[in-house]
Amino acid sequence: MSSALQNSKYQSCIDACNDCFEACEFCATECLREEEVKMMSKCIQLCLDCANICVTASQFMSRDSEYAKQICNVCADVCDACGVECEKHQTMEHCKQCAQTCRKCASECRKMAR
Repeated sequence: MSSALQNSKYQSCIDACNDCFEACEFCATECLREEEVKMMSKCIQLCLDCANICVTASQFMSRDSEYAKQICNVCADVCDACGVECEKHQTMEHCKQCAQTCRKCASECRKMAR
């Protein structure tokens, strides 16, 4: 990683978005492996939505887009929704970890967008 990237004014939020993307992709994949996969359909959908918006937010911040704040506001909302859904499945470690990562990302995105 270049030093310029590490000094980015958005770096903590970019890192949170990238972590959340990974957690959501992993959670969706693990949910698809559950025996009662149909019961997990909302969780899977939200994890995929969240992963996509997190990547988009990271990209917008990385290029210092004038729309980064708006994208981060949407990202925070999607992260919150995903976190709420994953919290319903606390017995599954992947959902528990995903919910925590989503909460952190939502918080970072809201700070960035202020």
